[in-house]
Amino acid sequence: MRLMTWGGAPIGQAQRSTFGTLLRSASVCAVLSAAWMAPAGYVQAQQYQFNSVQINGNERIGDSAILRQAGISRGQPVSAGQLNDAYQSLQSSGLFETVEIEPRGGTLVITVVELPTLNRVRFEGNQRIKDETLEQLVGSTERRVFNPAQAEADAAAIAEAYSTEGRIAARVQPRIIKRDQNRVDLIFEIFEGKNVEVERLSFVGNRQYSDRRLRRVLGTKQAGLFRRLVRRDTFVEGRVELDKQLLRDFYLSRGYVDMRTTAVNSEVTQERDGYFVSYNIVEGQQFKFGEINLVSEMPNVDAAVYRDIVKVRPGVVYSPTLVETDIARLERQAIRDGVDFMRVEPRVTRNDRDLTLDVTYVISRGPRVFVERIDIEGNTTTLDRVIRRQFDSVEGDPFNPREIRQAAERIRALNYFETAEVNAREGSSDEQVVVDVNVEEKPTGSLNFGGSFSNNDGFGVAISFAEENFLGRGQKLTLSVATAEDATRYGINFVEPALLGRDLAFGLNLDYAETNSSFTSYDTNRLIVQPTLSFPVSDNGRLSLRYTAEEIEMLERDPVENGPTIAGDIAAGAQWSSALGYEYTYDTRRTGLDPNAGILFQFSQDFAGLGGDSKFVKTVAKVTGEKRIYNEDVTLRATLEGGALAWREGTNRVVDRFLLGPNIIRGFEPGGIGPRDISGTSNDPLGGNLYVAARFEAEFPIGLPEEYGISGGVFYDVGNLWDLDDVNFNGGNIVGEGGSFRHVVGLSIFWETPVGPLQFNVSKALKSEDFDEEQTFEITLRTQF
Repeated sequence: MRLMTWGGAPIGQAQRSTFGTLLRSASVCAVLSAAWMAPAGYVQAQQYQFNSVQINGNERIGDSAILRQAGISRGQPVSAGQLNDAYQSLQSSGLFETVEIEPRGGTLVITVVELPTLNRVRFEGNQRIKDETLEQLVGSTERRVFNPAQAEADAAAIAEAYSTEGRIAARVQPRIIKRDQNRVDLIFEIFEGKNVEVERLSFVGNRQYSDRRLRRVLGTKQAGLFRRLVRRDTFVEGRVELDKQLLRDFYLSRGYVDMRTTAVNSEVTQERDGYFVSYNIVEGQQFKFGEINLVSEMPNVDAAVYRDIVKVRPGVVYSPTLVETDIARLERQAIRDGVDFMRVEPRVTRNDRDLTLDVTYVISRGPRVFVERIDIEGNTTTLDRVIRRQFDSVEGDPFNPREIRQAAERIRALNYFETAEVNAREGSSDEQVVVDVNVEEKPTGSLNFGGSFSNNDGFGVAISFAEENFLGRGQKLTLSVATAEDATRYGINFVEPALLGRDLAFGLNLDYAETNSSFTSYDTNRLIVQPTLSFPVSDNGRLSLRYTAEEIEMLERDPVENGPTIAGDIAAGAQWSSALGYEYTYDTRRTGLDPNAGILFQFSQDFAGLGGDSKFVKTVAKVTGEKRIYNEDVTLRATLEGGALAWREGTNRVVDRFLLGPNIIRGFEPGGIGPRDISGTSNDPLGGNLYVAARFEAEFPIGLPEEYGISGGVFYDVGNLWDLDDVNFNGGNIVGEGGSFRHVVGLSIFWETPVGPLQFNVSKALKSEDFDEEQTFEITLRTQF
């Protein structure tokens, strides 16, 4: 067995050579010779009539099939042109290597050499793209007739697949191995080449934003320290247009309405293994909102009523997103008011002198068009109702193009589909519209293996199974197991995002944890069962209602000698609480008027006493403000939070009270500040009923190339934990009950590694108590693989 070319040459060349040979076949020469020797008028009328047709060389294809393909019947007159047409038809059928047609008196002789049967299709030299993926790209099929043209097309498709992977130097050569019984094996020899990386991304014409900031906008990234693991640094021409649109959207959302990309220059490096890509941009001037007006052209709509709904105010940096949000808010109000077919058109007036844009919202009556039906195709697993509930409109409702576009975005945001297209077309009448939804599903389940390390919990391993579209119902199911040196945790979490078909999410969380922390002298077992209901109450606000059943048991750890307070808590045995609670969340970090600033506010309360061993009210509040400055290169963040535990009945144990860890105030061990029992050898923290903490931090670049993913930060934390009312000390020696504020400053290094975010904190306590447990260095790494 030896590897051979088709006819001694690559397939495409061989096919062209064979075709040229066939044009000079003996049959065609015979016909043309007869025509040449006859007078001109006679040539046009020259016809042949055959009493018999003789077919030679065919093995798989029957005589009748060849005659049908040629279009020739026995006993009928045939012209020279028809003979040529028969030849062309047989040759183009893709069934024969060669074809000859020769008239011999009253017999027409057709001699063919059949193309071989394709025995096997194989790939050699591929490592980056697996055989299973390549098999989906090729059209050559085993046990069918081998087609050289199809093989060439398959080679081009494989090369294109490598090009999209950034390997534009990849070469694919189809070869065949001849077998017995007129069979061949088709081998695609693949030379993958190297990734053509983006060595440098630069910008020309940018004044307001640095190259560093603009590079974060693009989907393409520079080749960095972990270029073998990061695949977005490969150069793909098709990604350039997407990156240009991302740049445009970035500037437009910040008021630069005239921004445009004039050119994108790509230059190959000297080693021809990378590109220098440069974007030439024109930023223009930043515009702000000028006068904001609203007028109504509908007699039954009072403009004054709807004017109060508009949230944009003069002086705010212009953003089309804010205008779209206002329009959506106005149209939703119209639906609630029973006003059908209302449309809102923003009319923008440009004022170049003061760099403002006046916006007038014009309320008018749109065309009287209804949604006839919504057709959904392509969903083999996902139920129709999961897709339909993304639409605010149903069959029979007035047609609103804006709602359809927003529904399309919500369908794509589900992340259940590879592609999702939503289009409207004319229905059964001019007043009817049919909405077509075409989706292509993708896998939504994942099995994750993860690891973590921190100097608080040590090394840990996490295994989780997550299904984002459970049974095609749009539900989320997560099973997780996490183990660390000091803790083991098992969890089941289930979420139904649209209970009863409404914007009402139902969740059920089951969690069991065992801890044997080195920061305490006792172990704990904790079981939590928590069903929740959550729903929106405003554009940025959401309310969650919950019930929590929790059982906690403190266990003695031999041979540690516990203090009397901890010993009393352990003696109480397993205690369980039953509580109703709620949490309100208000978040403008992504939807506020300023894209560079936002706030997060959370307030929650739990009321225990519906059965159980304890009665208390626990209240926690937290507010975080974030602002990006210096052309968005520096992020400032401030957080203020506090909690209060009001005990009514039962045993107030340390595991019920607040214990502050590094996530609330850095520079101390978990439970490192607050009241402490120092009467025993364990020196255990006791927690507190009240706490307050404030964190101020800044993140900024430190001069390293941003493709390394390394940035720096500084922080200042201050906090206090105090109050042990309703606690049975059992004669212990308690310190720190009155509380005092601790102050900490520190430096941070953030490293976005391919295996997960890595954070280093180095801190110094400016003010602390003698009994506090400080922690000057902290490292945390979390990853999934």
